[in-house]
Amino acid sequence: MKDRERTFVEKLHECKQHKKRLLEAQARLELIMPLDTEQYNDLDGLQVSVIDQMIFRFSKLQDTIGEKVFPSILELNGKSVKKMTFIDRLNRLEELELLYKDEWMALRKDRNEIAHEYSFNQEEIVDSINLIFKRVYDLLKIYDDIFAYCLHHFEFVRKSEILR
Repeated sequence: MKDRERTFVEKLHECKQHKKRLLEAQARLELIMPLDTEQYNDLDGLQVSVIDQMIFRFSKLQDTIGEKVFPSILELNGKSVKKMTFIDRLNRLEELELLYKDEWMALRKDRNEIAHEYSFNQEEIVDSINLIFKRVYDLLKIYDDIFAYCLHHFEFVRKSEILR
């Protein structure tokens, strides 16, 4: 396996780990979601940790896909990405039917809202947590579609032991 292929497999594996932890957080939060401000104020330390895990893994999964996996898919398809803007990359991925550009940008906006949430307004915080909770499956759908594409198009991905 070439270095570029090995690095790509490692990034897919990293995404797989983020997905696993994200699903674990989702399962633990199912009983208390959606939150309201009263519930938010009554959260115990473990529940707060699980919410933090969900937000962290959502962000890391989206970052890894957007910054590492997207460019690698394009390069593996023979496209030079060095001079492509992020929007151009998304347009090309949309042409490959891997995602909808507007959906990806909306997910990014939602993630950025909570990632930069310093509000003292608990309603805004709770709304952001509830939004990310709902959007997890949208992000995971994109990841699953990308992974299926990679399995179908790249033999080295199919042969990878780490991705089984």
